[in-house]
Amino acid sequence: MKKHFLSLLAFTLMVAMVVMDACTDHAEPIPEPTQFSISPFASGLRAPIGLVADDQGRFWVTEGGTGADDGALVMISPQGVKTTVVTNFKSVVNQGNVEGISHLYYDNGTLYLLHGVEGLLYTINVADLLAGSLPLHKDHLATENIKAYVVTKNLTFDNNSNAFAMTKGPDGHLYIVDAGANAIIKRDKDTHVLDLFATFPPVGPGRDPVPTGIVFDGSHFILSSLTGFPFSPGSANVYKVNTSGALVPYKSGFTTLTHLTLTVNGKPLLLHYADFVMPPGGPGNPPGFKPGTGSILNEDGTVLLSGLDRPTDIKRHGDRTFYVLSLGDGTIKRLDY
Repeated sequence: MKKHFLSLLAFTLMVAMVVMDACTDHAEPIPEPTQFSISPFASGLRAPIGLVADDQGRFWVTEGGTGADDGALVMISPQGVKTTVVTNFKSVVNQGNVEGISHLYYDNGTLYLLHGVEGLLYTINVADLLAGSLPLHKDHLATENIKAYVVTKNLTFDNNSNAFAMTKGPDGHLYIVDAGANAIIKRDKDTHVLDLFATFPPVGPGRDPVPTGIVFDGSHFILSSLTGFPFSPGSANVYKVNTSGALVPYKSGFTTLTHLTLTVNGKPLLLHYADFVMPPGGPGNPPGFKPGTGSILNEDGTVLLSGLDRPTDIKRHGDRTFYVLSLGDGTIKRLDY
């Protein structure tokens, strides 16, 4: 009897030790980034706007082109090799800037691609695309007209629309940011019916908020904003919107934010596009965004990386790696911490 009791006691102690080890043997929490090491990944992109990665580790980038209806969707291998896969997206020059194609979103083998000037949402089956002859003309892609719906809402004085970025919500619906209408449009996952989900108030007299990037952090949508001319320092907000479409006060005091992503801990990292300068007027000396003044900020406004040339997108890839896309120099850089 004593022998069996001692055996049972030893077994109980062993189980307790295993349980204690299981409770204490866990991975160390991953800290938030405070600075990044930089390495080049891809270059030679033509006015790139949007960046996503798929399940195979391939990157997809929207190129604005040169303004001659030569916007494109390109695929970049994990080794950085670029392949043009869709061509002939509308591309125009407006006040010296290339405009046309916008951001994209990847989900389970499907690419969703926005074109702000056309007001269209393109849907692309990746497997079908890569199985065919490349590059494919954009007219062969399925489209939905986002702008046609937005203009029926008459949300701005000039009834503007610029479908710019998107994400999926917890309900599986697609949430599209319209930077021209200062709104979020919800696209039903089954019927594709569009509904007005949220609108954003002016940030000053006659000053549009111009929402740009959107992510979902598990409870709220978080959005970056650019604001309109003259892009005054400190006038841009970071917005939170709950799942009912209501704005929740969050962060302010930013300048010309173009996009954002979440860290592994669910904290936003924000892209500051550039400083806007107003030099003395005159031919050949117009106001504009100063090259090389873009940066990455945390939600408190702390600069984590500076010297970027007009960045437009950033994505996390793994726990401690990010890829940042810059329109100004046509590059993708890998960032690690």
